[in-house]
Amino acid sequence: MNIYFSCSITGGRQDQQVYLAIVETLQKAGHEIPTANLSHSDIMGKEAAISPAEVYERDVRWVKECDALIAEVSTPSHGVGYEIALALFLNKPVFCCYQQNQRVSKMILGNSSPNLLVYPYRSLDDLLPKIEDFLLNV
Repeated sequence: MNIYFSCSITGGRQDQQVYLAIVETLQKAGHEIPTANLSHSDIMGKEAAISPAEVYERDVRWVKECDALIAEVSTPSHGVGYEIALALFLNKPVFCCYQQNQRVSKMILGNSSPNLLVYPYRSLDDLLPKIEDFLLNV
């Protein structure tokens, strides 16, 4: 399955190890993750070399091509919110997860779209099986 993984880049990278664990788990399960590089610690330098227009065009194309979008939303990000809205507009299944102790936008928490699943998690041991369950139903 082609999965668009969305996470904060410029909003903060304190959850980078969580991003990496999610992406590695998805890849080990055989999924294609065009945004896998977002989980790497050196992404800021790599993305700096690309113009905003190129990032926009690339990311919109990837969202259009994906079978589902998985977003880690513990750290607020304009880009992640945009990608979630675009995926939902395109009728893609979307899984948003966040660390249970974090505040998340009411625009995500209050969205009643049948294509959106929002999940607060306590640990990776709690989260990863929930992602697997989500993908089984896509």
